[in-house]
Amino acid sequence: MKVLLVEDELSLGNYIKKGLSESGFIVEHKTTGLDGYHALMTEDYNAVVMDVMLPDVSGFELVRNYRATGNITPVLFLTAKDDLSDRIKGIEIGGDDYLTKPFAFAELLVRIKSLLRRANQADYANTVLHSADLKMDIAKRSVHRGELPIKLTAKEFALLQFFLERQGEVLPRSVIASQVWDMNFDSDTNVIDVAIRRLRVKIDDDFEVKLIHTVRGMGYKLEAIDANLEINHFEVK
Repeated sequence: MKVLLVEDELSLGNYIKKGLSESGFIVEHKTTGLDGYHALMTEDYNAVVMDVMLPDVSGFELVRNYRATGNITPVLFLTAKDDLSDRIKGIEIGGDDYLTKPFAFAELLVRIKSLLRRANQADYANTVLHSADLKMDIAKRSVHRGELPIKLTAKEFALLQFFLERQGEVLPRSVIASQVWDMNFDSDTNVIDVAIRRLRVKIDDDFEVKLIHTVRGMGYKLEAIDANLEINHFEVK
C-alpha cells in the first residue's frame, strides 16, 4: 500500500513516515502543498495523509482541487485545530477522516487501515474471518463458534469485525469509538464497555477459549487465549 504524506513539520512527518514504513506501507513525504499536489496529480496512491495548515497553500484547497478532477483516493486530514466547523468543512470538501494533533500513532494507523478497508469494500465481499473456532462470514453476515450460530446486532457485528481485522492489537476505547461508533470518546460514558460486555456474553462466556480481553489502562484486544493458561505478558482478563 502506497501512502502520500503531506506534512510541513519535519519531526512529525519523519515520525509518521517511520511508523507507517515499519507497518508495511510505502510512504512518500512532501513538506509543501505544491509538492504534495504535484505528487497527487502524477502518482497513484492508496491513501493520503494531508496536513491542513501548510506553508504555501491550505490542505483543504489542495483536496478540493484534487476531488474536482474526479479522484476518489481516501484522504485523512491532520490539523492542530479541534474546531467543529473545520471538521465539517474538511468532510464537505472531500476529506474522508479528520485527526487532531497531537495524536497517538496507533490511532492514525487504525484510521488509515479503516479508510483503506472502506475504499476496498468489494475486496471484503467474500471475506471470512477466523479466530480459534470463531468464524465470521462478512458476505453472509453470519457468525459461528464451531457449529453453533451466534446472533449479533448490526453494531455487535461491526464491533466484532473490527476486532477480528486487528487481532492481537491493543485497541484504545477512543479508537473503537471513532471507528465503530463514528464518535469522539467521552470518558464519562460507558457505551464501549457495555457493548463489549454484551459481545463477550455471546461469543466468550460459554466457551473455554476466550477471545476478547481487557488490557488494563490501555483498552481491549482480541486474541485466542485458553482460559486454563496463565497469561503474564499483558495484564488481561
